[in-house]
Amino acid sequence: MAYTETEVLQYIEENDVKFIKLFFTDVFGTVKSISIQPGELQKAFATGISFDASAIKGFLEADNSDLFIVPDPDTLCVLPWRPQMGRVVRFFCDIKNADGTPFIGDTRYLLRQTAEKAAQLGYEIDIGTECEFYLFQNDVNGNATSIPQDEAGYCDLAPLDKGENVRRDICLTLKQMNIEPEKSHHESGPGQHEIDFKYDSLMTAGDNLVTFKTVVSTIAVRNGLSASFDPVPVPDKPGNGLHINISLKKNGHNIFDNPVLPDEAKYFIAGIMKYIREMTVFLNPKKDSYTRLGRFEAPKYVTWSTHNRSQLIRIPSESGERKRLELRSPDASCNPYLGLALIINAGLVGIQNKLPLDKAVDCNLYKASEAETKNLQQLPASFAEALELAKKSDFIASLLSSDLINAFATNV
Repeated sequence: MAYTETEVLQYIEENDVKFIKLFFTDVFGTVKSISIQPGELQKAFATGISFDASAIKGFLEADNSDLFIVPDPDTLCVLPWRPQMGRVVRFFCDIKNADGTPFIGDTRYLLRQTAEKAAQLGYEIDIGTECEFYLFQNDVNGNATSIPQDEAGYCDLAPLDKGENVRRDICLTLKQMNIEPEKSHHESGPGQHEIDFKYDSLMTAGDNLVTFKTVVSTIAVRNGLSASFDPVPVPDKPGNGLHINISLKKNGHNIFDNPVLPDEAKYFIAGIMKYIREMTVFLNPKKDSYTRLGRFEAPKYVTWSTHNRSQLIRIPSESGERKRLELRSPDASCNPYLGLALIINAGLVGIQNKLPLDKAVDCNLYKASEAETKNLQQLPASFAEALELAKKSDFIASLLSSDLINAFATNV
C-alpha cells in the first residue's frame, strides 16, 4: 500500500506508535538502523537524519562523512515481534548527501533507477525469490555454534525436521508484514531451510528480501538459534542459494508466457548471460561463494535451458503469470538491491541491443563429459577472478562508482 507523508504522520499519531526505526543498508546489503521518536519523523521527511558515513563499511572517508537518511513513506510497517502497546514501526530510507542529492553508494536508489528505466522502456518487472538459510544451535551464552539444528534432508518432516515451527513463525511474521510466502520446506543440508515468495514489483522485492533476512535472524534468536545466510555455512554440504525468478510485462502481458519464447525474452536472457561473469562478484560476494558454484545444483557454466536445473538460467514449466526465467547463481549473502539492479540492467541492455541468445544446453551439466562442456563459458572460479572481471567491465562502470567496486575487494 502506498502512503503519503501526511497519512504516515496520522497513522503514527492514531496507532500508539512510540518508536520508529529507520533502516538502510551498506553497500554489502547489511541492514543498519537509527531509531527516532515520533516527534522527529516530520523532520526526517523534510531534511533527513544525519549519521557518520565514515563508520559504515564501504561508504565514505572521515573527512567527508556527513550523510542523511530520509524515510520512504511507502515502506511503513509495524514490527510484529515488538510490543503492540507502544508500537515500533520501520521505514526503509533513501540515503542523501548534505545538499539533498542521492548518495552514489545507495544501492536502493540504484534499484529505483533501474525500475524507472524499465518503465521508460515499457516494461513492468515482477520478481519472486527463493532464499535458503541454515539454523544453528546456540551455546549456553547464546552464541552461535557450528552445530546445525537438525540432520534432516530435503522436504523431510518432523521429528527429523526440527525447524518446521521456526519456519511457521517466520512465515506468519512475514504475512503480518504484508509479505506473501508461497511455500517453505527443509532443504538438503542439515539445518537448512528454504522459503519462496510470491512475485512482486522490483522495488518491493528488494525491500522484502532485506526484511526477510531480518525476520529470519530475529525469529531464530527468539527460538534459541542462530541463522546463517553465508554461501557455505557447513563444509561439503549444500550452500545457501538465492534463486531469482523474473517476469517481464509489456502492455499488461507477461512476455515469457508464450508457446514459443519471443525475441524480447531471448534478448533479455542474452543480456544477463553476456554480463553475468562481470557482475558475479556482487551476486556472490564472498570467498566461500566460489566453493558453492558448480556443486549441489549450483551452476558452473554460463548456459540456459527450458527446464534443466543444472543451468545458470532455466525457464520453469509454468504458465500464465508464473511463466518466468530463473537465475540460479546468486547466493544468499548478496546485497539484494545491488544484485537485482545489475541483473535487470543487464537484461534491459540485451533488449536494447537485441543481443542474440546462444542455443539452449539441455544436458545434465553435473554429469556431462568434458567433450560436452569444453566449449562452454564458465562462471568465475574465485573471488579474485570475479573482482578483476568487475573492475575491467564497462557495463559495471556505467552503473557503479569505482569506490563502490573497490569496496568489494575488502568484503572477503
